[in-house]
Amino acid sequence: MKEIRVGILFFLLILFITGCKKEWAESYIVTPDWTEETHGNSVPPCYDVIFCEGKVHRFDIVISAKDWAKMQGDLRANIRYVNNQLLVTPGWEPVWVPCSFRYNGKEWYKVGIRYKGNSSLKECVRRNIKKYAFKLDFDEFENSYPAIKNQRFYGFQQLNLSNGFDDISLMREKSASDLFREFGIPSARCAFCELWIDYGEGFKYFGLYTLIEEAEETLIKTQFKGGGNLYKPEGPAATFASGTYSIFQFFKQNNLEANDYSDVRALYEAINSPIRLSDPEKWKTNLEAIFDVPHFLRWLAANTVMQNWDTYGKMSHNYYLYNNPDNGKLTWIPWDNNESLRPGKQGGALSLPLTEVTSGWPLIRYIIDDPQYMMTYKSLTLDFINYPFSVASFTSRVNLQAELIRKYAMSEKQGFTFLASPAVFDQGVAELTQHVQKRVNTVIEFAGNGN
Repeated sequence: MKEIRVGILFFLLILFITGCKKEWAESYIVTPDWTEETHGNSVPPCYDVIFCEGKVHRFDIVISAKDWAKMQGDLRANIRYVNNQLLVTPGWEPVWVPCSFRYNGKEWYKVGIRYKGNSSLKECVRRNIKKYAFKLDFDEFENSYPAIKNQRFYGFQQLNLSNGFDDISLMREKSASDLFREFGIPSARCAFCELWIDYGEGFKYFGLYTLIEEAEETLIKTQFKGGGNLYKPEGPAATFASGTYSIFQFFKQNNLEANDYSDVRALYEAINSPIRLSDPEKWKTNLEAIFDVPHFLRWLAANTVMQNWDTYGKMSHNYYLYNNPDNGKLTWIPWDNNESLRPGKQGGALSLPLTEVTSGWPLIRYIIDDPQYMMTYKSLTLDFINYPFSVASFTSRVNLQAELIRKYAMSEKQGFTFLASPAVFDQGVAELTQHVQKRVNTVIEFAGNGN
């Protein structure tokens, strides 16, 4: 009996040792392409390489068949048809899997990749299109693979790959973000890339994508000082309407350990204060102490002139608020601009006079109700069509980008594209150039005649 017990213990010990070896072997990887400049975290983000103008990057991604099946299974389990209605599991976060990411002859190892998006993911499922939007995190799996600790892609930890859903020009995301930034509004930098993925069946062309920097990782550090609270509001509280305040919908992106939401609470209280009617000057002073109102008016003017319906004023999402350390004021940062530069859906984009905006959107309604703020807003709409949204400058921008990406857009294949045919790309280009002329005329009619 004693010998049997010893034998069992020895057998269990062997299993434990071999199991540890297997775990160790799976966590050990060789990283021959690693250099501090390309993979390390001691260098600043290299915008000149990753977000340079006039270039379409090529990214090659290898995902194991097992991990691709895991991603697909997770997607189908959480975006599904119920009674002929497409539903998304509340609070669902897509699963991360590791991949091999390759660019310009170099490999980045065990890079985290997952699906991203809302409407675009639903449409991919509904229409059986594989041109998914993705998020990349270059050290997502560093705990499992110590060799990639603090891995970066030319200084970037996270990047987004936008699939151009519902945009036959494939230029709206980048064009709008560039317009904002050139008008003095911090906004994510974007670039174009062709994406190839091998998920066990050889490399397939997934199409032309827009590469977008991550707000919380690099945008606030390069276009601001960094360090202040960053929020990505979504839901009723994102409207700032009276009675909606909830810290659970202000989705803090950093400084989580502090658990301090006093700045957004102060903005909510300031915009909804009853002294707005009894003492408007004091109301404005209190509001401007916490909220960068001139900056918000600049964003509002640009956003309304170019038309961008899928954001504040119509939808309670797609913006960030950043507590700028330079002035201690919450500052508006636009996000997710693929629905920009067109009249819009669900009732369309906001009109230039903004008369239809209700108190349900107080950051617009109450601010624009002030005559001085309204005068500033009108002046900014004229500034925006002078530059960067003049007919000449925007048409030139569109034509240059179209020449750059045309062959990549027209090479998209059925099952990996939202384009009905390659020819519709040029239709999208024409729509953009026609759009700027219409909007310029509308602004002149609105703000140029003193109304």
